[in-house]
Amino acid sequence: MQLDVNEIDIVNNEDAGRFEAQVGKQVAFAEYNLAGKNIVFPHTVVPTEFEGQGVGKKLVVTALNYARDNDLKVIPLCPFFAAYIRHHPEYQPLVLSYKPQE
Repeated sequence: MQLDVNEIDIVNNEDAGRFEAQVGKQVAFAEYNLAGKNIVFPHTVVPTEFEGQGVGKKLVVTALNYARDNDLKVIPLCPFFAAYIRHHPEYQPLVLSYKPQE
């Protein structure tokens, strides 16, 4: 099934502690835990048939922008989050362990 990722809305389900995207009858999500002024991203799930279509990216970008907008430091335990941040330097200062290069 081909998706138009621009038509997918990401919702912050605070009760469940995750950002969610309803994709047909399925839900893709990025879990999070708040710890003081930190936000931990432990796990991201995208249904197999929707992988590689931008759903995960949209979840990550929405979650990272939420962290930035709320002055939260990011702890990217999820490998997908960590890889995205590694390849997008504009998000690296959000990471708790970030040290600017001199």
